[in-house]
Order: sequence, then structure tokens, then C-alpha cells
Amino acid sequence: MKYFIETYGCEMNIAESASVERLFIARGWEKAVSAQVADVAIINTCSVRGSAEERIEGRLGWYNGLKAVRAGHPGAKRKMHQEAADYVAANGPRPLTLVVMGCMAERLLHDFKNTHPFIDYVVGTYAKHHFGEIIESIEEGRKPFEVDDTEQYKFAAVSAEPGAFSTFVPIMHGCNNFCTYCIVPYLRGREISRPVDEILNEIDVLTKYGVREITLIGQNVNSYKSSVISRQSSEAETQEINFAQLLQIIADHLRKTKSSIEWVRFMSSHPKDFTDDVIDVIAKEEVICRHIHLPVQHGSSAVLEKMNRRYTREQYLALVQKIKDRIPDVSLTTDIMMGFPGETEQDVEDTLDLMGQVKYESAMMYYYNPREGTPAAKLEQLPEEVRKERLQKVIDLQLIHTDEQMKKRVGQTVKVLAESVSRDDKEELLGQTEQHEKVAFKAEKSMIGKFVMVKIDELNGHTYKGTLQH
Repeated sequence: MKYFIETYGCEMNIAESASVERLFIARGWEKAVSAQVADVAIINTCSVRGSAEERIEGRLGWYNGLKAVRAGHPGAKRKMHQEAADYVAANGPRPLTLVVMGCMAERLLHDFKNTHPFIDYVVGTYAKHHFGEIIESIEEGRKPFEVDDTEQYKFAAVSAEPGAFSTFVPIMHGCNNFCTYCIVPYLRGREISRPVDEILNEIDVLTKYGVREITLIGQNVNSYKSSVISRQSSEAETQEINFAQLLQIIADHLRKTKSSIEWVRFMSSHPKDFTDDVIDVIAKEEVICRHIHLPVQHGSSAVLEKMNRRYTREQYLALVQKIKDRIPDVSLTTDIMMGFPGETEQDVEDTLDLMGQVKYESAMMYYYNPREGTPAAKLEQLPEEVRKERLQKVIDLQLIHTDEQMKKRVGQTVKVLAESVSRDDKEELLGQTEQHEKVAFKAEKSMIGKFVMVKIDELNGHTYKGTLQH
């Protein structure tokens, strides 16, 4: 039997899709070349922005038509699903099981089956551990059952895509911050930190797979807190481990086990929780990459307060300076949202000024879109054309900063993880630097998945061109 998974949204969704894929593979299933010829299709959804849900709604309409073709309905529109029509012509009607999971499934958990009756399973945030039962039910040809979503969130043992040399390792789930624009805490629930031993066990499995790079992920990784039992004396004591201590434990464990993993990244981090001890361990441990994604969201203290970000522009800038002083070769990236309700022209200028002081290497930039159910959605909204215009100012400035920052590394010889064949030149490989930059260089395909040294010769757009050093 064959499965097909399509994933939208964040790194956590990617990791969760990978953990589900491992369940199918363990039961002998094969990955289908497309949803049209699969036995089960899974859509892992995102609800962070309305545009994401609109896109998924479009895909659900497409899947509704696909299910009709696969079931052999006389009125099914075969033109949009020709591959499925050919499949049915050759094999006869073969029902397709459709599963929707992720944040949109959680948000619309009790309504989805009513509004979209063609969906067979709706799997909310807390029900992903039921996938083994779902797969078994499909194999046995049983009717879909309602999935229990009332239990506590459980982490998958391994979240790596099969054969991947770079992968995500979830260390926590949920969010306690309740930024006024964000729907995530309502969908993912309260913060749950994964036990240290579970994280180390997954890292050991990844080492056996030959993984070279891991990214620790969570909605807010640097608020990580987990308890471990310490036996340094005759009596056992409970010790609370924070994020800095976890990073140190992982670095020590990788050394002790002589792991294949040479790079450790993390995201996303909240500025209010980015403590001095985290900076110290990054500066100390070479295995932790000198790249920090530090979402500022806005450069105005007044807007940050309305967003409930719980830091001021001055506190953020002080943190950035501290990071740059302790980790001189760090690259900083961020998220910036423009057009928040009540934003003034002075707030825009404050944001542009903050960008000029920090000089981010890149940024995820977007304009505010209200999400139903969040406090900010109830505020008076700025006209969309104003939001777009202000966003464009930010984009224009960031393009200048990106060019400035990346040019500084031209001429350097850097460590690169070779990731894939370049789409522009099949004789070149595309890799990633420690600072999360892309670099293309001529090399044999056998180098993919390995660390190499590359001299950066020039900057072409936002990708470096380099020469492999032997």
C-alpha cells in the first residue's frame, strides 16, 4: 500500500509529518509518487495566517474531486485528476483515505467533518499518537473511527525523514506567551518540555543513521524547562534543566558518543527568554552554530507592548549587542510584522531605525493579518494598502542590509554542509554554511551529506559562489 503526505507551515509540522511517515514505512508501506495514486493522503495543515488556511481549503476541494475519481463516480471530473483516472482505468475503483492533521485540524476539530464530509480522519494536535490505529484500520478496510483528541500531547520517538542527513529534533511543544496577534497558543496549548533522556535517545538514533546536523525546535525553545534526577550524593535530588543547560548536555553527549552530528541549531527563540547563559554556551561550544533567529516583530516599544511581546526596543537592542560582543561571527535573522493595529508613521521609522542598528542578514517580513480568536483581531485595523506600503519599506531596506552583510564573508574559507545538486548547474552542489547561508560550488555528487571546506569567491543574488578546497 502507498501513502502521500503534504505539509504546510512550520518546522514542527515538518517534524511531525516525518514521524508519521516513519510509522507507514515501519508497516511496509511505500511512498506514492503523487496523491492521485496513493491509498492514503495526509494533509498537515497550518493556521498561523489566513492565507495558509485559504490555500489548504483550495487543496481540500481538489482532494474532494480526487476522491470522486478514485471511487469511480460517473460524474467525477477526470480532467484535473488524469493520473488518478488512468490508475482507476487500469486497476478499477480504489478508494482514497483522506486524513487532515495539524493546526487547522485542531482549530476546526469539531466542525471539519460537518463542513468537509469527504475527510475520513481529522487528527488534532493531541491525537497524532493514534496514527498507528488509523493505519491499521485502513489496512483492514474498516470504516473510519472518530479520533480521541482529549489526551496530553506526546512526542514522537524519532522525527527524522528517512535518509535525511539534516533533521529536526522537537524539544518542546506549545506556547505560554499569548502574543495578541498569534493563534498558536490556542491551537498548540500550553508549553510542554520534552524530557532530556528522550532527546538524547533520539540523538543517539540519529547518530546511527549518520545524521550530520540537527535543529532543536519548539514554539519557544529557550523557555525549555525539564526535571531530571541527579545522584551526585547518596540521595537522589530533582534538578531543573533550562535551555542553556540542555545545549551543554547535548554538546557534551555528542563529544562523548563521538556522534556524526557536527552542527546543532535551534529555533524559534523569544527575546524575553534569551538569557546570558544561552549566549555563553553558544560562544563556548563549536558544535552549536553561530546563527541565531531572534524574532523582533517590530521596532517600536509602543507596538511591542500592544503585541504583548514583553520587551522594549531598548532591551532587544541591548540583547543584540551582548550577542555580537560574545559571538563576533554570529549571523542574526528575524521576523518583522508591519501594519499592526494602531501603528503610526513614527512606529514605522522606529522599526527602520532598529533594522539599521542590528543589520540582520535576512528577515521573514509580512504585514499583519487578523486571526479570528486573537485579541488583536478585535482592534481597529489599518487599511490593507497602508500595511502593504509599510511592509515594502521594510523589504527594501532589508535587501540592502542582506547584500551588505553577506558581502562581508566573500573571500573567507568556510565549513559547508553539502545538501543537494544545484538547480542552476548540475555540475555544482548547493550547501549551507554555519551561518545558514547558501553556497554553490563545483563538486562530485558523492560529497552530498558531507562537510567540506569552500572558499567564498563571490555573491550572486543571495547565494554565494565558491571553490571546493581539497
